[in-house]
Amino acid sequence: MIIKAKDMTTVKKEHLQGGAGAVDCTVVVPQDLMIHARLFNLLTLHKGDSIGVHEHHNEVEYYYILKGQGIVSDKDGESTACVGDVVITGWGASHAIRNEGDEDLVFLAVISTEK
Repeated sequence: MIIKAKDMTTVKKEHLQGGAGAVDCTVVVPQDLMIHARLFNLLTLHKGDSIGVHEHHNEVEYYYILKGQGIVSDKDGESTACVGDVVITGWGASHAIRNEGDEDLVFLAVISTEK
């Protein structure tokens, strides 16, 4: 199966998880085609936009940074995630991410669920 880029939908989500601004969310794989996952999206945060603090229980979220850089907040404080980095959050932990740079922050977000 191939999912063509032209068939993917993008929606703008305002104040995602209580964050600032809006996030462009492109659904890469629709939920009805996923097994042991509930999200497979390409996300774009423009300058000043963020995804607010949220927790993950019985699931793990992965952010794979494709463009730009983001400030990630988690139990360890704040760190910068750059192109090629992977952010992993799960097992009841919380995280947030924001774009303070001039370039768009683009990353693949995948949430896998426990068995």
